Amino acid sequence: MASYPKVQLHIDGEWRDARSGKVLEIINPATEEVIGTVAHAEKVDLDEALAAAERGFALWRKVSVMDRSKLMRKAADILRSRADAIAAMLTAEQGKPLAEAKGEVLAGADIIDWFAEEGRRAYGRVIPARAEGVYQLVVREPVGPVAAFTPWNFPINQVVRKLSAALATGCSIIVKAPEETPASPAELIRAFVDAGVPKGVIGLVYGVPAEISSYLIPHPVIRKVTFTGSTPVGKMLAAMAGQHMKRATMELGGHAPAIVFDDADVQKAAKTLAVAKFRNAGQVCVSPTRFLIQERSFDQFLETFTNTAKAIKVGNGMEEGVTMGPLANDRRIPSIEALVQDAVNCGAKLHTGGKRIGNKGYFYEPTVISDLPLSARAMNEEPFGPLALVNRFSDFDEVVAESNRLPFGLAAYAFTGSATTAQAIAAKVETGMMTINHLGLALPEVPFGGVKDSGYGSEGGAEAIEPYLVTKFVTQAGL
Repeated sequence: MASYPKVQLHIDGEWRDARSGKVLEIINPATEEVIGTVAHAEKVDLDEALAAAERGFALWRKVSVMDRSKLMRKAADILRSRADAIAAMLTAEQGKPLAEAKGEVLAGADIIDWFAEEGRRAYGRVIPARAEGVYQLVVREPVGPVAAFTPWNFPINQVVRKLSAALATGCSIIVKAPEETPASPAELIRAFVDAGVPKGVIGLVYGVPAEISSYLIPHPVIRKVTFTGSTPVGKMLAAMAGQHMKRATMELGGHAPAIVFDDADVQKAAKTLAVAKFRNAGQVCVSPTRFLIQERSFDQFLETFTNTAKAIKVGNGMEEGVTMGPLANDRRIPSIEALVQDAVNCGAKLHTGGKRIGNKGYFYEPTVISDLPLSARAMNEEPFGPLALVNRFSDFDEVVAESNRLPFGLAAYAFTGSATTAQAIAAKVETGMMTINHLGLALPEVPFGGVKDSGYGSEGGAEAIEPYLVTKFVTQAGL
């Protein structure tokens, strides 16, 4: 990449610096070098963004669903045309391999297309009346200006779902995008701006997350809140939204069980789950984390999975052949190191990895640990890194109990050769999403969300637009 852009705010149709002129530095996680800056919004900028969002909503809600859909499809095409350049920015700021970065950009365009069409199908309905001459109508209307808060692990993917759902339903939106990975979400929004979205409909701000959320969420202009991130932060934001009677969608942390039964194709399961585990260096909310393997298959699974992990090429995501990049920031290294050390101290077995790579860049070895006691921190805290925890189980009831032991319920994986077992495990595991015998999560057209402490609401499928719409009942009698 020739250069990294100076990332600005987008407020009321204008790309601009913060009024204070403050900026934050952007660090390349592969080199630890400062590669650019991002504008740092404060209260004066947020006030301008809120006023613009209010005006933008009044305008955008009147645009027909057909015209909104056409504009969104145009934005998707623009995003695809810029995929190579945006992918390079994404890799520079976040670290994932260039191929994964480009895949994220292209997947974002597909998500826009899907919401553009789904918004055209947000039907109301007619309810048969009890009396002659009475009409009973159910009308769907946009909820209003939205405040969206998104994380750094998928800078485009996490913004595009919220942005597309809001625009498809006629809402305006202020996106608080991640300060550590700001350029790629800015380019996503630029695609919409260049497609012709009216000023005020989309706002983009960066700054201190707690300051921005505590100001936007209670503000009377904001009518809906959507957040992707950790469970502790999500609970605080959900409580704040509830205090002010704001609608909220929360996509929070997980600790996904990956269950492999003795009757499964164990080789296929091990290789497939390794791909899922080490994608984006394990910094994925739906990443499989607790690998629960039935006893007779345990050794075979562990050997294949460990060998697959050892074969992963770790390096700068810009380099050809690299399949896993660095962790996204310096906080992740000590976090993973602490979990690994605790597991070993608890008597777990380290099969590969367990160490930082080099002393420049946030690189960490793909790590496989087995036979962890349930008291180990890693068995209770989301690892959010390239750390796989492999334990054994004896029977169906035991693995169900372990799968449901934690308060999380975002995603789950299972491999079995029995249709009966597949149906039973899908029914028993408490999770928002389960994929059996393949990797089938996070497509635009399928639901995406969790239960229990993993949040509520969906960011995919037909369910994703529901929180952005309010239901109005209109009944009318003839004059």
